[in-house]
Amino acid sequence: MAMVNKFFEQDLQVINVGLPSFAESINETGGKAIHLEWAPPAHGDRAAGFALAQIVNSQVVDEANQVAYERFLSARPILKGVGQALTSIPGMGERMLLHAGPPIAWESMCGPMQGAMIGAMVYEGWASTAEEARTQAANGKIAFEPCHHHSAVGPMAGAISPSMPVWIVENPEHGNQSFSSMNEGLGKALRFGANEPAVIERLRWMQSALGPAMDAAVKALGGIDLKPIIAQALHMGDECHNRNVAATSILFKRLAPALVKAGWPLDESASALDFIAGNDHFFLNISMAACKAMLDAGHGVEGSSLVTAMARNGVEFGVRMSGTGDAWFTAPAPMVEGLFFAGYSAADAALDLGDSAITETAGIGGFAMGAAPAIVQFVGGTPQDAIGFTREMAHITLGLNNNFTLPSLNFAGSPAGIDARKVVDTGICPVINTGIAHKEPGIGQVGAGITRAPLACFAQAVTSLSEKLGS
Repeated sequence: MAMVNKFFEQDLQVINVGLPSFAESINETGGKAIHLEWAPPAHGDRAAGFALAQIVNSQVVDEANQVAYERFLSARPILKGVGQALTSIPGMGERMLLHAGPPIAWESMCGPMQGAMIGAMVYEGWASTAEEARTQAANGKIAFEPCHHHSAVGPMAGAISPSMPVWIVENPEHGNQSFSSMNEGLGKALRFGANEPAVIERLRWMQSALGPAMDAAVKALGGIDLKPIIAQALHMGDECHNRNVAATSILFKRLAPALVKAGWPLDESASALDFIAGNDHFFLNISMAACKAMLDAGHGVEGSSLVTAMARNGVEFGVRMSGTGDAWFTAPAPMVEGLFFAGYSAADAALDLGDSAITETAGIGGFAMGAAPAIVQFVGGTPQDAIGFTREMAHITLGLNNNFTLPSLNFAGSPAGIDARKVVDTGICPVINTGIAHKEPGIGQVGAGITRAPLACFAQAVTSLSEKLGS
C-alpha cells in the first residue's frame, strides 16, 4: 500500500498515443503529457498489419535484405554503347512495343501512352496514319509489354519499338544488363504522346545519326562508368531525375573529344553535340538505365523485402519486390501536385506516368532532393522542403548509399534500398518528383511536381511475401 501511495504522490507524466486532445486535456489540468505521433500500420488495414507482424522482425527477411542490398550497392553500371532495340533487348519481338509501368492493355492506356504507341507504329512503318495504327492496336496485331519485363526503362509513356536506338548498360559485378531509349529533348516528343511528322522525323534522325555517333563515342572511351558521373552531379546540384544539367554537361565533356578520336564525320558530330548541348535532360535516360542495372542486381533474392521497381503507366502505379519475383503490386496512379506551366492546371493533367521513378527506387531523384535546392523552382516548395524529403526517406530505407553523398546533409549518403516493411509500418510513402504530362496525347509536358507511391502497393507486397514465407 505504501508503494501505491508513493506512486500517486509523484507528478503525473503521460505518453499519449491516440487523439491529441487527450494530451491537451492532461496538460490543461496541470499534468505533463507528451503526444506521440503514431498510426496503425497500413493505415489500419488489419490484414496487411497482421502480415507485417509476421515478417517485421524476421531473421530470414533481414538476412535476405542484407544480400539484396549489398548486391544493389556493389553494382557498377557501365555504359557500353548504343544498339538497335530488336537485336539488343532480350525478348524484344518484331511486332512488339514496350511501354512504361506495369502491364496494361491497349484499350486501357491513357491518352499520352496511346499517342506514343501510335507514333511508334508510324515510325516503324507498320501504319501510315493514326487511324490505321489504332485499328492494328485494337485488333491485337501488336504485342504491348512493359519495359521492365525486358530489363529496360523509358520515361513518361516509355515507348520503345524494334528499330529504335537504345542505350546499353552492363553491370560486370553481377553480369546483368539494362536498356533505355534515348532522350528526345523538350517540346513535342513521343514520350508525351506526340506523333506528328516532325516527331517521327527526329526519331529517324536519332536512329540513323545520333545513335551510331553515340555508340562510336562510347566505344572509343571503352565504356563509361556511370556511378562517378551521378555522384559528381549530386555534388553540383542535380538529383538525376528532374534535374540533369550537371550530369549532361559531364557526359558532354566525355563524348565530345571521343567523337573526334573516333574519327566521326565532322558534320554528324556537330549535329549530335549540338542536340545534346540543347537538351539538359539528355542524361535522364542513362541515369534511369544505371538505376535499373543496380536494382536488377538486387532482384530475385528469396525472402527479401527490398523494392526493386516503382513504375507508372498513367492508370496504375506498380511496385516489384526482390523476394516476390516478377509479380506486380498495383494501385490507381495518383495525381501529381506541383507547378503548372502558364495556361494549364490540374484539370489538364494525366495521372502519374513513366518508368523514371526507377531513380527514386535507387535512392536518387526525389530521395536526393536535398542535393538539388534549385529543383524546388521546378516542382514547388522550398530548399528546406527538399532536405526534409531526403531525411524522411531515411525512415523507410535499408541504409544510406555512400556512393552518392549529399553536400547539404554533411555529405551523408542518400537514403537507398526501400524496405516495403518499413513503408507499411511507418505509413511513410516514397516521394517522387516528376514531370506532369497533359492527359491528351501530343500536347506534352504541362508542369512538374511531387507525388507519393500508393501505400496499397506496399501492403500487397508485404502480404505476398508473408504468404510466400509461410509465416
